Amino acid sequence: MSDEKQIKRITVPKIKKMKENNQPIAMLTAYDATMAEILDECGIDIVLVGDSAGMVIAGYENTLAVTMEEMIFLTRSVRRGVNRALLVADMPFLSYQAGIDEAVRNAGRFLQEGGAEDVKVEGGSAVEAVVKRMVDVGIPVMGHIGLTPQSINQFGGYGVRGREELVAQSLKDDARILEQAGAFSLVLEKVPAGLAGEITQSINIPTIGIGAGPDCDGQVLVSYDMLGIYEKFKPKFVRRYAEVGKIMREAFIQYIEDVKEKKFPGENESY
Repeated sequence: MSDEKQIKRITVPKIKKMKENNQPIAMLTAYDATMAEILDECGIDIVLVGDSAGMVIAGYENTLAVTMEEMIFLTRSVRRGVNRALLVADMPFLSYQAGIDEAVRNAGRFLQEGGAEDVKVEGGSAVEAVVKRMVDVGIPVMGHIGLTPQSINQFGGYGVRGREELVAQSLKDDARILEQAGAFSLVLEKVPAGLAGEITQSINIPTIGIGAGPDCDGQVLVSYDMLGIYEKFKPKFVRRYAEVGKIMREAFIQYIEDVKEKKFPGENESY
């Protein structure tokens, strides 16, 4: 039996089954093959190629500047490091909002060119028809409601969504709409914990929280945030599992000193 056949891959039906079996879902972002391979080996359930790459990789102010070509390249890179986890690709701004045909074509590129198994889109009722059409043609879709970073100019900031009764009800409605449209899971970002719990109990597809409390079916963080690599800001919902940025600085400084003082390379690093 080949190694590939021995690998028990995570699939969309398995993710849905995890909710039924009350098994928490762990998701993190990756933007390159090396990081993806480490995540995959550690047993992550879902690897997300997030448009957060615009900020943590490209240095953009927000996610709005990220293009299809950039996301396809990143997804293809991550694909090479993932053998087991489910690979989800973020659809960038304006890749699915301009029309259903264009949205389906762009989503298909992520599967065909990038090697993703599904895509993630932001929004509720506004993307209902898009989600339904994608699912109808065989493209699994992960939804994303609450704080949707691609709508940052409309929201006017990165505040919590759903504290007001009307907004909370709208999010509940959007969750049901996305489920009915065929989404296989749903990211809830910066939503009050109580509301996130209500939404999780009210739908049959898994919810994956980011700043949405402990009662979601799973959790996701940006890997550069939880590793302490991206240090420009630290949202309340991020737990720092390491201070890799600090370790990198120490290593770089030591390397520079060794080179300047002719301590590197030494005999062991020379031929």
